[in-house]
Amino acid sequence: MTDPTPFSTAPGKAPETSRPQVEASTALLSPPLEAELRSTHGPLQVWMHRISVFLFVLVSAVAGVLLIILPWTPEWTDNYLLLSFPALRSVVSNGFFRGLCSGLGLLDIWIGFWEALHYHEHP
Repeated sequence: MTDPTPFSTAPGKAPETSRPQVEASTALLSPPLEAELRSTHGPLQVWMHRISVFLFVLVSAVAGVLLIILPWTPEWTDNYLLLSFPALRSVVSNGFFRGLCSGLGLLDIWIGFWEALHYHEHP
């Protein structure tokens, strides 16, 4: 009786396939583009990545500090945008909503600094 599988395997060897294994993201690229993607990044790309991480941390920290402090100031409820919407003004002036905004500010700061602490460059 013959083996129903089309590929025979010897004991201790992995089964062979007729097609080479390629990654899904590079399967449609030509060989020069695939080699370029797999090559190391140049100094410009490394610095662009560093700057983007720095800007992300900076924006996260500033937005977080604003979300922590701003809901507890008078400008939060006494502004031009909320004067024409009294129902929305009462919601925004609620202590729970202010605490929720401050909690989102803390979360924003935490995410920014987590990204900064876990930053690493690929070799």
